[in-house]
Amino acid sequence: MKFRFIYLLLALIGLIATWYFNFQFYATANDTSIINFINQTVTTIPAKSISADISVVATTFLIWMVHESLRLKIKYWWIIIPLTFLVALACSFPVFLFMRDRHLERLSKTEGHDIYN
Repeated sequence: MKFRFIYLLLALIGLIATWYFNFQFYATANDTSIINFINQTVTTIPAKSISADISVVATTFLIWMVHESLRLKIKYWWIIIPLTFLVALACSFPVFLFMRDRHLERLSKTEGHDIYN
C-alpha cells in the first residue's frame, strides 16, 4: 500500500468526525442557520481559541495549496477551496496531500528520478 492512501484514510476520518457533530447540531438546534452555527463557535473562550487556531491554519493551508498547485501544475486543485468550506478542513487538507503526492509520483516517473529516495 502506498503511503499516500493514509491521506485518503485521514480525509475520511476528517469527514466523519466533523460531520458527526454537524449532524448533531442540525438535529438538535432550533435555529439551524449558518449564522447561528458560526455564532456558536465563539460562545466560550476555548471555542474562540480553537476557532482562531483553525482560521489561521485554514488560511495558511489555502495560500500554500494555491501556490504549490500552480508551481507543480496540479490539475483540479481548485476543488480543494470549496471542499474546505463546504465539507471540512480536516477532509480537504489530506485530500490535497493525496493529490500532491500522486502528482509528484507521476512527475518522478516521467522525469526519471525517484522522489521517495
